[in-house]
Amino acid sequence: MTATAQPLIADYALLSDSQGAALVSRGGSMDWACLPRFDSPATFARLLDDTAGHWRVAPTEPFEVSRAYLDRTMVLRTEFHTTSGAVAVTDALPFMPLERGHGIGQRAPHAIVRLVEGLDGHVEIESEVAPRPEYGLTVPRWQPTSGGAECRGGPSAYVLSCPATVAVAGGTATARFTVHRGEKIGLALRVADPWVRPPPPWSTDQVRAWLYGTVRGWQSWSTLHQGYQGPWADMVHHSGRVLQALTYAPSGAVIAAPTTSLPERVGGARNWDYRYAWVRDASLTLSALWVAACPDEVADFFRFFVTAAGATSDGDDALQILYRVTGERRVEEHELDHLTGYRGSRPVRVGNAAWRQSQLDVYGELLDAAALYADRVEELDDTTASFLADMADRAADRWEEADHGIWEMRGEPRHFLYSKLMCWVALDRAARLADQLRASDRLDRWCRERDRIRDTILERGWSDKANAFTQSFGSDDLDASALMIPIVGFLPGEDPRVRATIDAVAERLTDEHGLVYRYRTDDGLSGEEGTFGICTYWLAHAFALAGEVDCAKACFETMTGFANDVGLLAEEIDSGTGEMLGNFPQAFTHIGLINAAYAIAEAERRPRPIQS
Repeated sequence: MTATAQPLIADYALLSDSQGAALVSRGGSMDWACLPRFDSPATFARLLDDTAGHWRVAPTEPFEVSRAYLDRTMVLRTEFHTTSGAVAVTDALPFMPLERGHGIGQRAPHAIVRLVEGLDGHVEIESEVAPRPEYGLTVPRWQPTSGGAECRGGPSAYVLSCPATVAVAGGTATARFTVHRGEKIGLALRVADPWVRPPPPWSTDQVRAWLYGTVRGWQSWSTLHQGYQGPWADMVHHSGRVLQALTYAPSGAVIAAPTTSLPERVGGARNWDYRYAWVRDASLTLSALWVAACPDEVADFFRFFVTAAGATSDGDDALQILYRVTGERRVEEHELDHLTGYRGSRPVRVGNAAWRQSQLDVYGELLDAAALYADRVEELDDTTASFLADMADRAADRWEEADHGIWEMRGEPRHFLYSKLMCWVALDRAARLADQLRASDRLDRWCRERDRIRDTILERGWSDKANAFTQSFGSDDLDASALMIPIVGFLPGEDPRVRATIDAVAERLTDEHGLVYRYRTDDGLSGEEGTFGICTYWLAHAFALAGEVDCAKACFETMTGFANDVGLLAEEIDSGTGEMLGNFPQAFTHIGLINAAYAIAEAERRPRPIQS
């Protein structure tokens, strides 16, 4: 094969130091990199425009490719086989030396290391480094140095480590060298301070040491997180590492995805920036971390949200739906008009205007997370307890309002069933936690409003015409979020109304593969989208809770079969082509995989009813 300008989304693998991220294609091209933070302006953005920066390390002649993450790590090894020989390129965003276990990612050198190793014969390799800071707006100037090169441009500076001769032209640094069997060549690119003298390049031995330490760091983390022993254990453990790779370790925030503006339909305008932490994901993420990680990650993630959201409990916007990775509240959205977008999908957006939306489900997600945290980790301190009690009061005050719903629809507010359901969750969990919240005096009101929500959902959320719980009150339209009714414990999976809803989604909200759409209704946006990964895993989860284990396993395996060759899943799948769509890799999808696998494992442990 030869590299193309914009490979398919599934052709990419993720690298992370638990602070920033990069994507590397099967052709050896790093086409996306945000350092030092996930939400930093991209240094490489060829993913969104051919001129917006990349770093390609690959043979100069045609090649065949195989790749995999090294055992129990997010360190990528790609083997290139040519007519003259074979080489392996091992890529990582390194951790600091001696970071192990729960400490990985707390500090980072903000670097990329790429070790080229000769496996057989000899292969000529080309390294082409074209950083374009600020999403391609800046073309830096290179200066060759002993052991590599350095460049500066705009607010950015980089140091390239390369033992071969580096040629510079037009903002690009290029080196060609031949690697023989047994030979190793270390390459690195480090973020530097543009206002001070840059550090010297690393030698090949130093690159190897950084890479080795990073492998040990990932493996030590994985050793602490191998408790799940049910079906699909390898995928569950790998998905746990993906969540750790999407965690901003200094704060504990888990981002939705490391990319922006990968489209929900190629050529369409449904292109969003997901490099932030959503309250919406909180309880589902905590459940997944309990299965695939351990209490330390649960505690870190929960503390992040309480800190970010709990800065104030005054005003209607005290709890917004998303935050930056260090808790900043403003996530202004704007378009990057100079970028053509992934395969022509425009606009390219940075920031996310949904931070201003009203979504009432966040109260339930936060209180559900609190219940998981309090039951399994530790007691709540006074400040946290007071804040959570106030959030429960807010759910009791506001549940009758219309909002924009879990899917952040940009039309007029509606009375979405999921939002009401999660307000019920907020009050149900608050009632359970009343003593720990030091709020026994509020218990009667919380229980009263909880029961009112329940009665309202059962009366207005059910449609006889659809024979299912539906998207919003008074609507006959289906929505996959109704599958959360048994998952959050509102009704048992065996309830006839739940079974009918599961059947309705399975029959009328799926494509020919059995993958699930979020909904098929007008959402105020132009264009269409693919099937949703987490919604398909919700269906598998709901089947398991309903005792339909075989259906659950079939649904799970269908969705998981769309993972790429290194086990990563995007937000969506194109129904016609099977192509991955949306931001990648998507935490929500991997969260759904973990939770569905656990639900199926639990269902298999329960005795099945005897068939007459």
